[in-house]
Amino acid sequence: MTRPARPRIGILGGTFDPVHVGHLALARAARAALALDEVRFVPTGTSWQKSGVRASAEQRARMVELAILGEPGLALDARELRREGPSYTVDTLAQLRAELGPDAALVLLLGSDQLHNLATWHRWRELLDYAHLACTQRERIGLDALPADVDALVSAHGRDALPDAPAGAIVFFGMPPVPVSATALRAQLERGERPAELVPRAVLDYIDSNRLYGPPAARPGAPT
Repeated sequence: MTRPARPRIGILGGTFDPVHVGHLALARAARAALALDEVRFVPTGTSWQKSGVRASAEQRARMVELAILGEPGLALDARELRREGPSYTVDTLAQLRAELGPDAALVLLLGSDQLHNLATWHRWRELLDYAHLACTQRERIGLDALPADVDALVSAHGRDALPDAPAGAIVFFGMPPVPVSATALRAQLERGERPAELVPRAVLDYIDSNRLYGPPAARPGAPT
C-alpha cells in the first residue's frame, strides 16, 4: 500500500484492565492494513458504560506502557485518565482534532462488539465529524446483522478503502483471530494463573508485583 502524505493516526480506546494480546493484535493489524503512522492506546478514564474497573488509572496506563515498549508506531495517550467526569470518545476526538489540525486523518479503531453498540455511545453520530471509523471482527461477534441505525450509518459512509481525507468514512479490516476475553482473563488471574499466551510478560510481572486481580484478600488495601 502506498503511504499517503496525510498523517494517519489510529485511536484505540478501552479500559485495558488489563491490556492483552488481543489489543496488541488489533493495533498491529490496523496499522498494517490502513497504513497508519501511529496507533494511540487511549485508556478510558471514568467509563460511563463499564463499572467495576479493577486497576487504577495509573496502573492501567503503566500496563499499556509496558505492553507497547519497543513496538514501532504504538503509543500511549493518557488524556482521558486526566479528564474529570465521564469519559466520552467524541470529546477525545474533538480534542485531538483541535491539537492535530484539520488535515490529519484520525481513525477510530473498533471491534465488532463496539460497532454493534455504537448507537448507545454519547453523541455517536458526531464521531464521523472528527474521524474515520475502522472496524474489525473480534471473537465471535460478526460484522453483519447490525442494529438498524448503525447499519444505515455504514450504508451511508462505508468505503472499500480508507480515503485520503481527514474524517467521515467507515472501513473494515481483518485481523488474525485472538481468542481472549477480558472477563475470563481476569478470572484466570484471580485464580493465581499466569496466562503468558494472553498477556505480555512485562505486564504479567507488573500484575504480580502489584498484586492486581488476585483473590480479594490478597489485593492491596483489602481488609485483614
